[in-house]
Amino acid sequence: MDWISLRSLSRSRLVKDAQDDTRRNHPKNRQILQTRMSLENAISLMNSGTGCSYDVVIVCTSDDFQADYWNRRLSLGICSKSVVDESSFPMVLAVSEDWSAGGAGNGLGTLYAFQKACNLAQSKYGVDLLATLGEKAISAALYHTAGKGTRMAPLPASENNNKPAVRLPATVGVGGEKVPMTVLEAVIKQTSVYAPSRKGRLSVFWGDQVFIPSSSTLYTPNFHVDIMCTLGKMVGAEEWKEKGLEKYGVIAVGQSGEAAQVEKVDHSTAVEMLKSLGDVEKVGPSLGSFSMSAEMVGALTQEYKSELDQRAGKFDTDPHFWMPMTLSKADYAKLMVGKGVTPEIATSHYERMEAFKLAFAGSSKNAEMGLFGAVDVGSKACWWDYGQLKLYSCNNLKMLEDSEDASLLRSFMGATSRVMDSTCGDAMVDKESCMFSSKLSEGSISGSILSGVNSKSVVADGAILVNVSASKIRAAKGSILYNVVDDSEEGIVVGEGEVLVGVFQSDGNFVNVKSSISIDGGKAWKEIIGGNSQSFEDIHLANKNANVTAIEDARNARHEKVTKSLWI
Repeated sequence: MDWISLRSLSRSRLVKDAQDDTRRNHPKNRQILQTRMSLENAISLMNSGTGCSYDVVIVCTSDDFQADYWNRRLSLGICSKSVVDESSFPMVLAVSEDWSAGGAGNGLGTLYAFQKACNLAQSKYGVDLLATLGEKAISAALYHTAGKGTRMAPLPASENNNKPAVRLPATVGVGGEKVPMTVLEAVIKQTSVYAPSRKGRLSVFWGDQVFIPSSSTLYTPNFHVDIMCTLGKMVGAEEWKEKGLEKYGVIAVGQSGEAAQVEKVDHSTAVEMLKSLGDVEKVGPSLGSFSMSAEMVGALTQEYKSELDQRAGKFDTDPHFWMPMTLSKADYAKLMVGKGVTPEIATSHYERMEAFKLAFAGSSKNAEMGLFGAVDVGSKACWWDYGQLKLYSCNNLKMLEDSEDASLLRSFMGATSRVMDSTCGDAMVDKESCMFSSKLSEGSISGSILSGVNSKSVVADGAILVNVSASKIRAAKGSILYNVVDDSEEGIVVGEGEVLVGVFQSDGNFVNVKSSISIDGGKAWKEIIGGNSQSFEDIHLANKNANVTAIEDARNARHEKVTKSLWI
């Protein structure tokens, strides 16, 4: 190449660099780049730890067998102690919610789970959990996982009602082995980034939603209660409606930083109810997850001692804790009456919480912090919800996409490449598909995701296969195969949109349960569908208090037996 050509090339590069620099420095593009960097930094923090970042992890489960399962799995996995750390922390305290019929609600449920965790910490480790939290020596996180998971059906049935154990197409280390990552482990990994900011606080999260914050996770708590939300500038009536804020629990923040919560109200009603905040600067939908100071945890536990001792009553955080703490009596009563509560009951509960609030604020120690604030996760946060069958399918298949959101999801799941720890044999695997910890001999994989699959021949098109062992597998677009073992020569065939899961027992026997991606398990809960012999509700009742650890061992043994027979 001659000098003139080189000079021309150099000039063109300079022009391109100048154009790129101009684009990067455009305010809108700078904001996009900053958001991207924030999301990547958050995921990098989540992936950096070898163990759990919270000193104490509390899991609220449906029964004692599930509590035993999570105590063991998390202690051997993402919450394991380092070799050199001989202290009690990190500490896993899984407990069951043995409440009266109807459940405790997430308010009383949080207090009861923490109370049981305190008893377990004292008996098992000799640690006064509340006192240690009050000394700001530790951070603690509580994960609510109890519930039927009706809208995820039939996946929780395949885990014998252990809803948080539903597997994702990713792996995690447990006891030195790589095994499928559960939804709960993904949530614990994600929420760990808030631990450094929350010494002396109890953080409360839900066990089926993963979000990556686009705002910094490092902050100094200035309020006894802070709740996670997506904040933006206060808007007018038209934009309020356009954003659908009247359909959500909404957090509003005033100039002082104090916040208040309203639920499912129009703009004019919200403005009227939020007058006590002064000029509202920011507003946005609540994520529900929150943290409390040790002082608030102790005070609420004492306030509701009667209910906790009797294991009776049902109170949720939003309508029974936060709203009466932050709204006027008239506005609170109006909201609760709209929910079908009588004015007398609404007023009585408000007065109870008002007396509690005045007594709590009257303490000089408690007066050092405000009462109720907000933690902004950022308007560009990524949100992956696995609480419904359709969302489980959608958010897992998202890993196949060529998009920034998909790239972030793969990074969070630890997928450094699309094929990991797998043997493909002569199978044709397209560039969109993902395959983890799987072994195939032949077949064709297109637009699909396979995790823990062992088969001589697989043809999958737009399907999700998790923990499947069979000689042959044919999975059509939109189908899901989950926890299925088949030792027949003809193998497994699932049609478009079909769902097939294995439901095992501790003796190794199992039945396959069918559904469809178009079926809402909540609506079809009591129906017998797809040629099944039982309804989802029947299966749930049959699995009550199942020994999930023994069943998982039996299922794994069955998989191992079939897998060995494939490669003889």
